[in-house]
Amino acid sequence: MRHAPLEMSSMEGSRLNLYYRRNVVGLLLGLSCLRIDSNEAIANAAGLPPEDKPKLCDEACEKELENVPMVTTESGLQYKDIKIGDGPSPPIGFQVAANYVAMVPSGQIFDSSLEKNQLYIFRVGSGQVIKGLDEGLLTMKAGGKRRLYIPGPLAFPKGLTSAPGRPRVAPNSPVIFDVSLEYIPGLETEE
Repeated sequence: MRHAPLEMSSMEGSRLNLYYRRNVVGLLLGLSCLRIDSNEAIANAAGLPPEDKPKLCDEACEKELENVPMVTTESGLQYKDIKIGDGPSPPIGFQVAANYVAMVPSGQIFDSSLEKNQLYIFRVGSGQVIKGLDEGLLTMKAGGKRRLYIPGPLAFPKGLTSAPGRPRVAPNSPVIFDVSLEYIPGLETEE
């Protein structure tokens, strides 16, 4: 049994063609074609962070930071101390245990030790992390918390590609790190 061909206007044909192209592209990319709420789309386009991600600086902290003076180093790194620690500062080459939340300037989080629920342990000043993080941690005291405004050359000179749940960081783009220096293994404070 043969069916009569469907007749449709060129506009309907264009819509159908677009629908199939979106589905094929979506399948190729492993995406499903879902309708996104317009407010969510606007928030994503603005690069706003999802509200459910853990942060080192909550709303009250953000408000307090407005009144904290900005420190600028010779390299161009800028920072504001959220809390000054009472422990020792890490010597170059020592291991440090820290928590961090890394953001693009819009505030969208692209990496976080809090999400991994694990302290980040590395040797400070030895090039294991970006230059701005190394420099910012070397002048902190254990128990301290700081917001680092890291210029592009001290951040990711080659950029950082996007990944699921992580925005792309363009080469030489500035980034912001909230970091807390939890402790320095081997350098316990004297009580």
